[in-house]
Amino acid sequence: MTDVNTEKLSSARFAEATDEFVEIFTASADFDQRMATEDIQGSLAHAQMLCKIGILAEQELHSIQQGLAQIEQEILSGQFEWSLKQEDVHMNIEARLTQLIGVAGKKLHTGRSRNDQVATDIRLYLRKEIGNILSQLDRLQHALLDNAEREADTIMPGFTHLQVAQPVTFGHHLMAWFEMLSRDKERLQDCLKRINIMPLGAAALAGTSYPIDRYMTSQLLGFDRPSNNSLDSVSDRDFAIEFCASASLIMLHLSRFSEELILWTSAQFDFIDMPDAFCTGSSIMPQKKNPDVPELVRGKSGRVTGHLVSLLMLMKSQPLAYNKDNQEDKEPLFDTVDTVYNSLRAFADMLPHIKSKPANMLKAAQQGFATATDLADYLVRKGMAFRDAHEVVGQAVKLGIDSQRDLSDISLTELQQFTALIEEDVFAILTLQGSVASRQHIGATAPDTVRHAIQTARNQLS
Repeated sequence: MTDVNTEKLSSARFAEATDEFVEIFTASADFDQRMATEDIQGSLAHAQMLCKIGILAEQELHSIQQGLAQIEQEILSGQFEWSLKQEDVHMNIEARLTQLIGVAGKKLHTGRSRNDQVATDIRLYLRKEIGNILSQLDRLQHALLDNAEREADTIMPGFTHLQVAQPVTFGHHLMAWFEMLSRDKERLQDCLKRINIMPLGAAALAGTSYPIDRYMTSQLLGFDRPSNNSLDSVSDRDFAIEFCASASLIMLHLSRFSEELILWTSAQFDFIDMPDAFCTGSSIMPQKKNPDVPELVRGKSGRVTGHLVSLLMLMKSQPLAYNKDNQEDKEPLFDTVDTVYNSLRAFADMLPHIKSKPANMLKAAQQGFATATDLADYLVRKGMAFRDAHEVVGQAVKLGIDSQRDLSDISLTELQQFTALIEEDVFAILTLQGSVASRQHIGATAPDTVRHAIQTARNQLS
């Protein structure tokens, strides 16, 4: 295929050629070609609308449709020749279209500008990619539910300040992750409301004098409605920033998951076994099994947060309307999409193969006096004020520390030296199983409550 882009389509105004370095420096075709499918999609809808209002004849519309279909096939097959002379994805496609079909290709840009064209392309692109990300979130949530169901009775220590606090079930802990992802999905779905507004028709900044039908174009492209203000339409990148903010929270959550998985695979915790397929060894220490996937995801979270800050700084001082600065929105946005999608995919692939070590979890929960709060609650139910109960339990814990015994191993006689309210039935709540089973209200850790939460979640996902 010959190079169709030897002459710059927008060069007539200039008396001298663009400096070769400037041409490379200002071009975006090497990265915004990612939006080629969306650019063609927008052009097809725009052409249909131009035909309806009489700017294009039926035969011209047909030629444009055939030409764009051929270009799309060339792009998908890798045969399309991209040229920096045409600067971006829009001009490359238009130049090739004009070569293929002649004058009709030159008419396509009537009533629009690259300013509203690129704003439309980004929204179409993000709308599609958010759908892909939501599908990975869905996969990960289903994996969490399956794991939580298997581990609904598995007792482990719950931590605050990374100190043993109270016993919980592993299933309950996994459902905490599920809740984080549910909020992530809600944010993305809400973000779509502001993405799905069509800027096409705003032209360069002021609209156009042609009698365009923006409602028709909006409907053809699946937008909820056309945008309300042409100046805002071409310069707005709030939707991209909002997406990156939502993406940053997703990565923050995955980073927190990662940190716990990394801790739990260590010899010091030894709560879980990570599948070999998601780990690597050491070049010098043959015994090592490194949790590389969680570590890498934890690292990538900073990358996505950095992209969010980059977009915020990009927009903070821009006057209305469009400025060349906005070319810098795409690379951080594209990388955010890739990073979030791939991180979610890695977790969704990995999680079903993680195996818990219940005996080690139980042993860890038996350390640190995890049922101390249960003893305090027991005394309150017997009529003691909570603050007094707190003091009594503190004395019992001190005895346990001094004698190196858990509360459940201290005799009834010894416990009664702190208060006569303690009776034989206290041992039912001092065991880890009794502690966990007693927490049966909505949102708590009792196994039956966890199973109910899992079923509710399954009904919401299906």
